Amino acid sequence: MPALLQLDRLSFVLPDGRTLFSDVQMSFAPRHIGLVGDNGAGKSVLARLLAGQLPPSSGAVRCHGRVHYVAQELDPQHYPTVAALAGASGLLDALERIAQGSDDEADYALVGERWDAQARLRQALDAIDLPHVDAQTPTAGLSGGERQRIALQGAWLSQADWLVLDEPSNHLDARQRARLVAQMARWPGGLLLVSHDRGLLEHVDDIVEVSPQGVRSYGGNYTAYAQQRALEQAGFASALQAEKAGARREQRAAQQQAERQQKRVTRGEREGREGNQSKLLLDAKKEKSQDSQGKLRLRAHEAQQARQQRVMEAGARCAPEVERLLLAPDSAVPNGKLILELRDLVLPYGQAQPLTLVVSGPRRLAVTGNNGSGKSTLLRVIAGQLAPASGELRCHARVAWLDQHAGGREGELSAVQRLQARNSIVPEGELRTRLALLGIAGARATVPSRLLSGGERMKVALAAELYAQAPPQLLLLDEPDNHLDLASLQALEQMLRQYAGALLVVSHDQAFLQAINLDPEGLTLQK
Repeated sequence: MPALLQLDRLSFVLPDGRTLFSDVQMSFAPRHIGLVGDNGAGKSVLARLLAGQLPPSSGAVRCHGRVHYVAQELDPQHYPTVAALAGASGLLDALERIAQGSDDEADYALVGERWDAQARLRQALDAIDLPHVDAQTPTAGLSGGERQRIALQGAWLSQADWLVLDEPSNHLDARQRARLVAQMARWPGGLLLVSHDRGLLEHVDDIVEVSPQGVRSYGGNYTAYAQQRALEQAGFASALQAEKAGARREQRAAQQQAERQQKRVTRGEREGREGNQSKLLLDAKKEKSQDSQGKLRLRAHEAQQARQQRVMEAGARCAPEVERLLLAPDSAVPNGKLILELRDLVLPYGQAQPLTLVVSGPRRLAVTGNNGSGKSTLLRVIAGQLAPASGELRCHARVAWLDQHAGGREGELSAVQRLQARNSIVPEGELRTRLALLGIAGARATVPSRLLSGGERMKVALAAELYAQAPPQLLLLDEPDNHLDLASLQALEQMLRQYAGALLVVSHDQAFLQAINLDPEGLTLQK
């Protein structure tokens, strides 16, 4: 019997009372499925519901088979040892009890045919270049990438019917992401992949989108999904324009009807006065006319509200307009201007070989390499955050440095306040206009930035630098795309495409790097 995952009239209500899902009915065949959606839409919550990690508010999740879950946050407090991180602590404990003489049927049922679990875990750790750890090694001393690789190895060893993987490419470099793709291809069971990694989503059979409208299957990989969404958006945009045009016609017709009615009333009153009709009769006619006008105004108001509602509903289905930066002319870098010189530079950590690099003009370079090769260290050295071990560094331009946590800094300041801190000359009204062009309008611009989404916070952090009184001519970006949903990634890409200065960017996401118009040659570091 196929190991189906089923949502049976599933509903889930958050502690604050907000409904994430309501009466969802869906079956997942044992295929490779990508789960996408904006941050806050409920992807991780749905993944935990499917994995049995959360109880639904109503309805049920039904699974004919065993599910293995890999969380997005692999906190050492929840996964204190390598065995726990690999999801094998219960199995290894049962094997140990059996070795000590246990005849508990539950231990034997848990082990099943997996008598070589200890050896297989050892072999798996060696395969991912971690010979120095074993099942009882504490995870607190491991890097994020090491914890991610161990958790994934545990998933491949699990022999489960379904894997539920929440953002499994986080902390993985390009080589490790390629290994993840290969392991996914070999996985024979069902796989549910929560991800914003477009390269990874190309290797699934079906895309399922979570949105305020519910849970919907699109079929196909990410390219097929993006094409369908583009066609949908074109249709939604056309429907919105039609609704706006219809609303304008109805508004004109209602106005013309009101003018005709007013003319009839005026003419009737004039004819009544000229015909010497009694005051009692005139008052009765006037009252009837006022009642008729009141009903007409009420119907017109109701029709106007209905038109506005239709336009709002049509607009809600449309994607936000392309975000636009208002960049100062002196953020652009002329061709030939010398920006950066590295001469025999040796990093304090990472690559041991000296680096020589000259950046002139508006060059846009990717800094790539395996984890531990020194990519982040290089950017911090250029930004003046760290001193080089040796060699020469000369920077001839204004520099701004942003890493993946930049959006989380200064969380108590609003978006407007963060921009004002970097540029006190531009009036607040103009700063609000610039934020509105980036999709941060109204109250969103004045609440503490910690209350904004991850994508909004990153946009504010980048805008604060690019709208600074002296904007940077060299922008250093260290994995700014981490933890952003697809919509936020595309907004960040749009902002970076408009930037006309020099750029050095670290990212493991090839789709992101390709989207921001980098130079063909980049800088690759070796561990």
